[in-house]
Amino acid sequence: MTITPKPQLRHLGLYTSDMDTMLAFYTDVMGLVVTDRGEIGDGGTRIIFMSSDPGEHHEFVLIDAPAGADGAPMESVAQQISFLLGSLDEQRTLYERVTAAGMDVDRMITHGNAWSFYFNDPDGNRIEIYVHTPWHVPQPHAHPFDLTLSNGEIMAETEAHCREDAGFMMADDRERQMADVMNGGA
Repeated sequence: MTITPKPQLRHLGLYTSDMDTMLAFYTDVMGLVVTDRGEIGDGGTRIIFMSSDPGEHHEFVLIDAPAGADGAPMESVAQQISFLLGSLDEQRTLYERVTAAGMDVDRMITHGNAWSFYFNDPDGNRIEIYVHTPWHVPQPHAHPFDLTLSNGEIMAETEAHCREDAGFMMADDRERQMADVMNGGA
């Protein structure tokens, strides 16, 4: 029997040069809960574990940034960090919290398969907050949407422009296709 490992991303760790600000942002604004904290190494490097799922010890970790060659704290190199929510209502609520905290939401689009908004956290890391749609279109795909509209209006507008794409299909059908591919099928 051949064993085929299937790695699944379940948590992310970020170095930060401003632990207090980042911790406040990810707990107060993003709503993550501290599950553990401590120090690593001999230098008192702080590490804080956070999660939004009681079944996962940590989904997100902040660690004091080590000094780079020039003695300054190391910079982040993450392209983006994406957080999935369960509904447009949750997304709207988090959008309000993010903007109330002074973060500049600079992009709000649908990818056809998701509704997303983007901003930078206090350390400048690119953050995406997204919700799945019931549709799939080939990627990349970007079309503006407006969270001030009702859920029904957002759904109708998104479905209409997605159906114009030749690769349109229901997300469930795409998931079945990908399951076949990932399980060794065609």
